[in-house]
Amino acid sequence: MGRAASRRGERLAMDGQDNLQDVFKELEQLRAAGAACCLATVVRVEAPTSCKPGDKAVITADSRMMGWVGGSCTSATIRREAMDALGTGASRLVRIQPESEDQVTPRGGEVVFPTTCPSGGTIEIFLEPYLARPQLVVMGQSPASRTLLRLASVMGFRTCMVHPGAVREDFPEADLVLGALELGKAEIDSDSWVVVATMGHYDEEALEAALVTNAAYVGLVASRRRRQAVVEALRRRGWSGDALAGIVNPAGHELGDAQADIALFVLAEVVDRRQRRVRRERAAEPAPSTAATSVRDPVCGMSVDVATALYRSGDVYFCAAGCLQAYEAHPEQFALSR
Repeated sequence: MGRAASRRGERLAMDGQDNLQDVFKELEQLRAAGAACCLATVVRVEAPTSCKPGDKAVITADSRMMGWVGGSCTSATIRREAMDALGTGASRLVRIQPESEDQVTPRGGEVVFPTTCPSGGTIEIFLEPYLARPQLVVMGQSPASRTLLRLASVMGFRTCMVHPGAVREDFPEADLVLGALELGKAEIDSDSWVVVATMGHYDEEALEAALVTNAAYVGLVASRRRRQAVVEALRRRGWSGDALAGIVNPAGHELGDAQADIALFVLAEVVDRRQRRVRRERAAEPAPSTAATSVRDPVCGMSVDVATALYRSGDVYFCAAGCLQAYEAHPEQFALSR
C-alpha cells in the first residue's frame, strides 16, 4: 500500500468524525481483496482525550493505521495490540488509563495499560481482527460450479467464477466474474485454489490458464480417463511433466453421483489441504525474535514502535515531542523508568 496508503491515513486522521465513511470504505476494500486487517473502535472515554466514542481506525497487516482513535500516546499501543490480535485471531478490549488510578485485574479478552501521559484521560478501544481470506476460483459453467461457489462463500472464501462470455448477472453468487480465460484480474496468489469444472468444454484451455498462475491448487473435475486424455493434449502443446503432475484429479478424490456431491467433495478437499498447509507453516515458523520492536516511553509509560518512532534521545524513544523535551530537561528523573 506504500506511501499512498500512508498519505491517505494522515488525511483520514485529520478529518475527525468525517472520516468514518472513509474508514468503512477502506475496510470494505481490504476485505474484498482478502487482506488481513483490524478494525479499532473507541467505545468509552473519560476526558480529557483527543478521541470520542465511535471514532474508528483500520490497521493493516503491515501496521499502517488509517483513521483516528487517539494521539501519539495511544496509536503505538493500538498498532501493537492490533498486530497481536491478527496473530491470535481473537478480539480484545484495550484500556489505557492513568497510572494513578486503581488498577483493576483485567477480565478475559481485556488488556490494560497504565500511563503517565499528561492528558490524564482514559480510553477503551475494541479491536476486531479480520483475517486474510483465501480465494476459490471456479472455471466452467455447471450445476457443480454454482454449488461450489455458494459453499465456498459460506466457508469464508472469496469466490471467482470464470466462463467465456459470462457477465456479473450470470453468477450472482460469485464475488468476481470473469468472462474470459484471462485470470489477471483474479490476482491469484499462494492462497488461491483453482477448480476446473469445465466438464469437457475447453478443459485444456482452462488448465493452461490456471497452470501459469501461483495457485496453491489446480484441480480437474473429470474421470481419470478424461484426465489422461487432457494431459496428453497438453503435453502435445509443449507442457512438461512437472507442470502436468500438479493437476489434482479427480478433484475431491472421487466423483460424486450428483453435481452437489461433486461440489461438496471438492470443497472438502480444498479446505483439508489448506488447513494441513497452515499447520505445517505454523510448525515451521521460527522462534520470535528477541530484538525489541517496541519500547516503553520513560516519561509517560506508553509503548513506542522502534521502527517508526519520530522522537528519540540516543537509545531512548518517546511517543511525542513533549515527552522528549521533558526527558532532555531532567534525564536523571527518568533513569529508573528505562
